[in-house]
Amino acid sequence: MTETVRTATGTDGGSRAIAARRRKSLKRRNAAERRFRVFGLLAICVGIFFLGALLFSVAGKGYTAFQQTTITLPVTFEASVIDPDGARDENPRLLLTADYPQLVRQALARTLAINPANGPEMRAAMRMISRSSRVELRDVVLKDPSVIGKTVDVRLLAAADIDSANKGQIDLSVPETSRRVSDRQLQWMEELKAEGRLNKSFNTGFFTHGASSRPEAAGIGVAFVGTLYMMGVVLLLALPIGVASAIYLEEFAPKNRFTDLIEVNINNLAAVPSIVFGLLGLAVFIGFLGLPRSASLVGGLVLTLMTLPTIIIATRAALKAVPPSIRSAALGVGASKMQAVFHHVLPLAMPGILTGTIIGLAQALGETAPLLLIGMVAFVADYPAGPLDPATALPVQIYMWAGEAERAFVERTSAAIIVLLAFLIFMNVTAVILRRRFERRW
Repeated sequence: MTETVRTATGTDGGSRAIAARRRKSLKRRNAAERRFRVFGLLAICVGIFFLGALLFSVAGKGYTAFQQTTITLPVTFEASVIDPDGARDENPRLLLTADYPQLVRQALARTLAINPANGPEMRAAMRMISRSSRVELRDVVLKDPSVIGKTVDVRLLAAADIDSANKGQIDLSVPETSRRVSDRQLQWMEELKAEGRLNKSFNTGFFTHGASSRPEAAGIGVAFVGTLYMMGVVLLLALPIGVASAIYLEEFAPKNRFTDLIEVNINNLAAVPSIVFGLLGLAVFIGFLGLPRSASLVGGLVLTLMTLPTIIIATRAALKAVPPSIRSAALGVGASKMQAVFHHVLPLAMPGILTGTIIGLAQALGETAPLLLIGMVAFVADYPAGPLDPATALPVQIYMWAGEAERAFVERTSAAIIVLLAFLIFMNVTAVILRRRFERRW
């Protein structure tokens, strides 16, 4: 009887000890899970903080570039300055080479009541107007030669320093010798504002102009067109070649060492630094094939090589996601291997293929290093007429502006980054929408 009681007591004590160990282990697991959740939430908060700081910094510096200060002057297009001999009908080039800055000086002298013989004041006044005013007045005359001999109000770009001062980006409380805008120029700015001649308006030139050494006249228009040409080349080449390669490797290629080697190399190419593709393009497309440097075609070919591994890997993953029963059912009703793949498997994998293609294009859109090696860092002010003409790209334009010292280029660099981010966000949102729209749950 005593032994039975001891045995029961020992069993109860062992059960309590096991239960205590289990409770202790469960408590440790619950604590570890809570710590993991806290660390995960902390990691997300840190990521969101740095992303927000980046976007806030870029937007804070770049949003002002979407506005531009202009000065409206009553310009008298004197025939004695533009066409003193009256020979423009026989020699139209006279309208291109006329002394248009002289017209600006005369308009400033009349508007600001400056004695034209006062050299220092005239030079200070001319520094308020962008040097691109010559081109602006020339375009007015070329568009309508009948303005010769008339006085017309012309809206001219303000110089970069005047634009920065008007936007409040220059500390005007410091001594005159420590800033790039003089007190006299500030006085003239106030006079022009009072007369309604100095205004801020939407900066359309930022989206239409090309590269320029003058920040107030610089824009992303030429770079944007070059980017479109490049992306067109990438889309026309990378999508069919990448999808065809993935279909062959996944559906038709025999499984042997050779195809395994190809698959390993494709996966490795997806991790190769982009600058290596730039070296390859420089050696093959420019050095061997003799294609022109700085051409959108060469940039598109280089980015195609860089994008192909991404598209192939994404396409193969999309093909693998299609259940084998689809293939078996198609073959069971008499379809050939080709018909089963192209009539049944490929349409079901298309959402994943489109998503991978868009992500690959978005990656190519933001690349800079390979384009620098093939010469797309050149100063290009005119729109390219085709993919073989010299061009630059939006990421390269951002890189070039980032190296400029003038304050006005800082805001244009940030504004170009905003535009690039907007396109990248648009492409990624499109990829998400396509996947959710066409994806099927199995």
